[in-house]
Amino acid sequence: MSIKLSTLAPFVVPGQPTNFQVGEVSDTSVELTWEPAFEKEGIISYELHYREGRQESQVKKTFGPTSSYVVEGLRANTEYFFSLAAVSNKGIGAFTNEISQRTSQATPPRFTKVPVDMIGVSGGVVSFVCQATGDPKPRVTWNKKGKRVNSQRVETVKFDEGAGAVLRIQPLQAPRDENIYECVAENSKGEISVQAKLSIIREDLLPAGFPNIDMGPQLKVVERTRTATMLCAASGNPDPEITWFKDFLPIDPSTSNGRIKQLRSGALQIENTEETDQGKYECVASNVEGVRYSSPANLYVRVRRVPPRFSITPPTMQEIMPGGSINITCVAVGSPMPYVKWMLNSEDLTPEDEMPVGRNVLELNDVHESANYTCVAMSSLGIIEANSQIIVKSWPKPPATLVVTETTATSITIIWDSGNPEPISHYIIQYRAKSPESKFETVDSITTTRYSIGGLSSNTDYEIRVSAYNTIGQGPPSELVEARTVEQAPANPPRNIQARIICQNTMMVCWDEPEEPNGQIKGYRVYYTMDPSQPMSMWHNHNVQDMYTIQSLVATETYTIRVLAFTSVGDGPFSDPIHVKVLQGEPSAPPSRH
Repeated sequence: MSIKLSTLAPFVVPGQPTNFQVGEVSDTSVELTWEPAFEKEGIISYELHYREGRQESQVKKTFGPTSSYVVEGLRANTEYFFSLAAVSNKGIGAFTNEISQRTSQATPPRFTKVPVDMIGVSGGVVSFVCQATGDPKPRVTWNKKGKRVNSQRVETVKFDEGAGAVLRIQPLQAPRDENIYECVAENSKGEISVQAKLSIIREDLLPAGFPNIDMGPQLKVVERTRTATMLCAASGNPDPEITWFKDFLPIDPSTSNGRIKQLRSGALQIENTEETDQGKYECVASNVEGVRYSSPANLYVRVRRVPPRFSITPPTMQEIMPGGSINITCVAVGSPMPYVKWMLNSEDLTPEDEMPVGRNVLELNDVHESANYTCVAMSSLGIIEANSQIIVKSWPKPPATLVVTETTATSITIIWDSGNPEPISHYIIQYRAKSPESKFETVDSITTTRYSIGGLSSNTDYEIRVSAYNTIGQGPPSELVEARTVEQAPANPPRNIQARIICQNTMMVCWDEPEEPNGQIKGYRVYYTMDPSQPMSMWHNHNVQDMYTIQSLVATETYTIRVLAFTSVGDGPFSDPIHVKVLQGEPSAPPSRH
C-alpha cells in the first residue's frame, strides 16, 4: 500500500478517541474499549490516566495503538475514573471525558450442594453432585487421590457454567472404584474442597434393606404441551427416597415454577411438555443401606413433522475491529430436529461426524479479513441456509476520480467515485480560495457523489477535496482538484471619478478600478454631455483603457460625465455623474461632485 502524503490534510495532533466505554469488569480488572480518532495512520500509542475514587493522584499507562486495554491490579469493590488520549509524532491529543466504573465485589467459593457418601452395587451406577457459588463464578472439578478423575467409566457432567459438576461412575467395579472422591471449587479469591466416600457391595452380598427398583420408567412418547408421567416404584428398609436424573443431571422440581412435580408415589410428572424435556430419565432410590439406579428410559416430545426453520437466525451483517473475535449463533428447529453446520464459501467448517443438532455456534478469533459465512440446517424434510457477512471495520479510503464538471460565476459542480467497496454513510467536501491565507470551508452530510458548491466569488481559483465517512469515522481526503469560477460583469462602477480642465478647450477625466471587477477589466466607457436630460444613448461615449481627454470644449458650458467598466462578459454599472463647468479664458479647479 502506498500513501501520497501530498493528498492528505495537514497533520496535527490526534483528536479524541471516540466511543470510550467499559467492557468486562472483574474484582481486579476493568476492560476499556474505544474507536480511534480521525488521524488513524498517525497514532503511535495511547496514554491512559486513571485514579481511584476521589483521589487526585493519577496512574499513567502508555501502550501501543489498539482499540482496547485491560487495566489490572485494581482493588475489589472500588470506583475508578478513566480518561484516554491518542499520541502521534506531533504530540498528544486531547483526553476524553472521564468515565467511571466500580470493580466487582469478590467473594471466595462457597458450596451450595455437597456430595454425600454413597454405597453402590457392583455393576450399578452412582452420581456425586457438587455445586458452588462465589464471585467470580467458581470452577468445580473432581479429584481422586489428589489427581483429576480420568477413566472411561467415569464421566464429569458440568452445569451452571462450570460452577456445578456431577461425577458419574458406571458400571461400578470393586474394589477399583472404592475410594474417597474430592470436589474442588476455586476462583481468584480462594479454593475449597469437600470429600465423599464411595463403597461398593456385590449383588449377592447386599443387605436385606438395600433399595430395589420395583418399577422403573419406560420409554414414553408424548405430544408437545401434553402431560408426561415417568413412573417409578422402589422398596427397601427403611423406605428409600426417590430422586430423578435427566441426561445425567439431577432434576430439581422447585426450579420449574410448578411445571415439574414429583408425586408421592415417586413418579415424575411433567406438565405442558416442551422439546427441552426430551431426554434420558433415571429414577434413583436411596436409603442408609445404599443407592440403586433404574434403567434409563427416553422421553420423546413429539411435534408435527415440520421442515427446518431458524429460531435464531445469525445476523446478516456484523462489523468487528481488525484482530477481533466474534461468536455467531445459529439455531434451527423442526421435526425431526435438523442438523446445523457452518460453511465458508464451499468449505465445510463443521466436521460431518461432529455436526450438532439444533444449535451451532461459530467461534471466530483474530479476524483480519471480511468474509461471508453460511449456516445450513438440514433434516429429512429439507435444507435451509442463512448468510452472515462479517465485515472487518476499516477507515474509508479517499474518494477516487474527483472531477469538475461545470463552473459558473458563483458555483462549481464536482463528481467523484466512492472508491470504497464497503458502505459509506456520507461524504465531506472541503474547499477554499487558492491563496496562502485561505482556510478550508466544509460541507457535511452529503449522501450523493455529485455536488454543486455555491456562494463562490467569480473569477476566483478554488481548491477542492472530498473525504468519505463510515461507521468508524472520517477517512483521508482525496487529491485536491482546482477550478476557476467564470467572469461576470463588474459589480461596481469605477471609483474616484475626477475631471480637470488642462487648457482652455481640453478636459482630462481619470478614475480608479471598480472595487469588485468580477474578472479582467477589458476597458472603460466614458459618457459625457452638455444636456444630462437626454437619454444615455444620446451622450457622447468612447471606449478607453485608462484615462480620457475630452477636447473642443465649449466655454461657459457645464459638462456631465459618467464612466463604466466592462469585462468580456458585459458592462458594469455607471458611476454617479460629476459636473464640470468650463470657465471663460482659463482652466478650472477640480470639479466638485454632486
